[in-house]
Amino acid sequence: MGLFDGALGDVAGSLLGGQGGDAQQMLGGLLKQFNGQGSSNGLLAAAMTLVQQQGGLEAIVQKFQAGGLGDVVQSWVGTGANAPVSGAQLEQVLGHDALAAVASQAGVAPAQIQEGMASVLPEIVNQLTPGGSLPANSGALINSVLGMLRG
Repeated sequence: MGLFDGALGDVAGSLLGGQGGDAQQMLGGLLKQFNGQGSSNGLLAAAMTLVQQQGGLEAIVQKFQAGGLGDVVQSWVGTGANAPVSGAQLEQVLGHDALAAVASQAGVAPAQIQEGMASVLPEIVNQLTPGGSLPANSGALINSVLGMLRG
């Protein structure tokens, strides 16, 4: 996985204005978090696709805040421990249709996507918000990582 980590770090570094060390750590953290969990690349790609389809990282944060889960999403953005979220809460905030569409694209049942997203989405938001703030270029970073995950 070393070559893959290096490639992700290089892309992230260029997107984050040459902060390659921070970017590599951010993406390496994502990959390490889900390493060895079966189809983790597929789940990461599905989660990033969901973020993209919802309008980006900023839109996800706003939807959680509007849905009464501002404290939960803020824990993901912040530098402390990530608060858990349930599949039902994800469906409440993001909508059944959005989760069903991602499940269909991934070829799994909506309940599986809810469960998977509940574990992956907090870590994605956490890793994409180093230092506790939303990056201005998260959309470009997500697009690049998606391209690499899909090979």
